[in-house]
Amino acid sequence: MARSFPWTEAGLPADAVRLIRPPGPRPGIGIMHLGLGAFFRAHGAVYIEEAMAASGGDWGILGVSLRSPDIRDGLNPQGGCYTALELAPEGPKARVIGSVQAVLYAPENPQSVLDAMADPAVRIVTLTVTEKGYCHAPATGRLNLDHPDIRHDLTHPLPASAPGYLVRALQMRRAAGHAPFTVLTCDNLPGNGPLVRGLVLELAERIDPGLSAWIAEHARFPATMVDRIVPATTPDDIARVRALTGHDDAAPVVHEPFRQWVVEDDFVGGLRPDLGAVGVQLVRDVAPFELMKLRMLNGAHSALAYLGFLGGHRTIAECMADPPYQDFVRRLWADEIIPALTPPAGVDLPAYAVALETRFSNPAVHHRTWQIAMDGSQKLPQRILGTLETNMAAGRDSPGLMLAVAAWMTYVGGSDEAGQKIDVRDPLADRLRALSVGPPESRVAALLSVREVFPPTLVPIIAPGVTAAFLTLQDKGARGALMVATEGRSV
Repeated sequence: MARSFPWTEAGLPADAVRLIRPPGPRPGIGIMHLGLGAFFRAHGAVYIEEAMAASGGDWGILGVSLRSPDIRDGLNPQGGCYTALELAPEGPKARVIGSVQAVLYAPENPQSVLDAMADPAVRIVTLTVTEKGYCHAPATGRLNLDHPDIRHDLTHPLPASAPGYLVRALQMRRAAGHAPFTVLTCDNLPGNGPLVRGLVLELAERIDPGLSAWIAEHARFPATMVDRIVPATTPDDIARVRALTGHDDAAPVVHEPFRQWVVEDDFVGGLRPDLGAVGVQLVRDVAPFELMKLRMLNGAHSALAYLGFLGGHRTIAECMADPPYQDFVRRLWADEIIPALTPPAGVDLPAYAVALETRFSNPAVHHRTWQIAMDGSQKLPQRILGTLETNMAAGRDSPGLMLAVAAWMTYVGGSDEAGQKIDVRDPLADRLRALSVGPPESRVAALLSVREVFPPTLVPIIAPGVTAAFLTLQDKGARGALMVATEGRSV
């Protein structure tokens, strides 16, 4: 029977100073989410709440924070509820989400997380731990056995990494005679379901080959594509929520109106919320959707983030309001990215590009270039280099993508065009900065030697173009380099 949630129907309670979950029935825990950040709370948790409201089921979410207690400390006093603020050009709209029931902080008590994951009532474990959270080498897709968390997890039963929690919890379920859970990753990784399956099996094989065989036979790892722009929540956003609702919320999220979730319909025992009832696309093959989004949205986002930050723009909307940037991204889509894609059935890629331009230009969404620029060493292979490799094989010029790589190289050097220090957040930040010395040609060669980012087979093919783009960027700055990259080209 469908359940009506009072916080969904009625909005924020009018008599509370701080947002508190109102009394009433709660769904049982059916999903655990590792890495409960803003994105999942603005995307997957919203869909799941709507699916329960539409068709019932105990699919409440128990969140797990792997790195910081902040989200636990913000949400638990509110009973897991939080405000989702939609940022539309015509004005913001607030609603309260109640699908998250509580949050655990894993480093404080890893056994409690494993015990919860081992509960047979939990049928799905979702993840948004970012690219670096999988402790793998993006250029190869294999587990990084030198990663300190993986070294720890190979010899300790209480894990530190997301793959470690998955493997040890599945080990507990196998020992107890319970079915495995479905692992549903929601991170922007190519072939994300098969990739995470491979990492889990590789780690399990080194711990217990029999466990690896059991997971391979019985567990499921559906591929997904997720899409919604979710800027980091700022103090100004918290103040805006207070002004709009009259309530204090320690953990609101902000997001654009658009959303999309494409999911491979392959769950253990077929057990999942009624996602199709609320607009989730349940398909047999996610790959075309995923590649489209990774290359067109995320690739363009990263290109604008590095070039925009270097040129003094602090948000994507600012970039899109600057004609050379707008012209650059239009030509990037038309001349370099769309030709490298096979569209999903029924999708018009030029129309998709027009829709992306509208989303990027939304002045209400303050999506910071600095936020998107984080962890570039993990993102570049999927978002930029894959398209470059396809184009090089087809003999297509890619000056815009070459410039995006050169902008990343400039950015990780730690100084913008005005000579101001950049707070580079990247797992390889210290190493990348150390390589960013000497003449420009030497800097490019040194950074291209980073095998975690650049496949050796690709380096000699792109080195001349990236070097030329890097020299142009040093000489003319971001705006000047953009105009050189798009000169003489038409959409």
